Amino acid sequence: MNQGMASLARSPSAMSMTRIPQGHSKTLQLLKASKVPYVLPFHRIHIRRSPVCCTKFPQWEPSPVTYALTEKAGDKFLDKSSELFETLRSESSDSRDEASITKAEDRTDTTNQPVAQLQFLKWPLWLLGPSVLLGTGMVPTLWLPISTIFIGPNVVSLLSLIGLDCIFNLGCTLFLLMADYCAKSKNLGQASKSKPPVSYQFWNLVATLTGLAIPLMMLFGSQKGYLQPQLPFIPYAVLLGPYILLLSVQMLTEMLTWHWESPIWLVTPVVYEAYRVLQLMRGLKLGVELSAPAWMMHTIRGLVCWWVLILGVQLMRVAWFAGFTARAQRQQSSASADA
Repeated sequence: MNQGMASLARSPSAMSMTRIPQGHSKTLQLLKASKVPYVLPFHRIHIRRSPVCCTKFPQWEPSPVTYALTEKAGDKFLDKSSELFETLRSESSDSRDEASITKAEDRTDTTNQPVAQLQFLKWPLWLLGPSVLLGTGMVPTLWLPISTIFIGPNVVSLLSLIGLDCIFNLGCTLFLLMADYCAKSKNLGQASKSKPPVSYQFWNLVATLTGLAIPLMMLFGSQKGYLQPQLPFIPYAVLLGPYILLLSVQMLTEMLTWHWESPIWLVTPVVYEAYRVLQLMRGLKLGVELSAPAWMMHTIRGLVCWWVLILGVQLMRVAWFAGFTARAQRQQSSASADA
């Protein structure tokens, strides 16, 4: 080798050192004295790299796998090679699945706890709901004297009677909301919808429209002079005005329960029709006070009989629905037992 080449000492513990010949040292001293920039020529140094053997691998790197080729293997010996990214992908997917399972279990636990707590709130409603219905509907009608709400055939008496019916309607709405809450399933995740049959809806509409058409026909006949003696509009409104208004509210409430598929669709007409009988009996007392014509009194008595008949049919439908539910549960249990 040339004398200008540097010798490298390969020692694992010490750094490599370079020796410069004396001839070059003299030139360096001259350069320092003259302060002339000079580029030091270095020749290429070829370093022989020695192989490094390592027996310890990081935790994330798979251990070396030795494959022995056989005649039967052919070109498929790399099909089952272990790869780092596949291992990381599988581990991440497994951890993600475990996290989702634990989250689902925590969610079910958190949802079951408030459901168990809300069950205690349903127990007082079984007594509170009927008490509200009794206090807003039956008590004013049965114990309130007629002289306090009826002054004469005028608008004030009409508004007083409508106010009594509005109090009942408020209590009835609260009762139906409590009944709907109590009728829901214990598990909030399960659906508690109940759709009434089409025949039931048709029958209710026929009964309601018939009860609405009869007093309107009487009013039309009285105004046209077909019914004698004639009855003025204000006394007629005092006798049958609250009845017509509450019947319209009942129709609207029933249609809403059908649309929402609430389980209280079977209870709603029973509550309104029971109060309607008392409402018409109050109308008979007011007819005596107003000295109403005979045809009006017979009309009110006919309406009382009609709604008592409809109420009986509704109660029979409640019994039918209870039997239908029992049969459906029996069939479902037998089908689950066979499966």
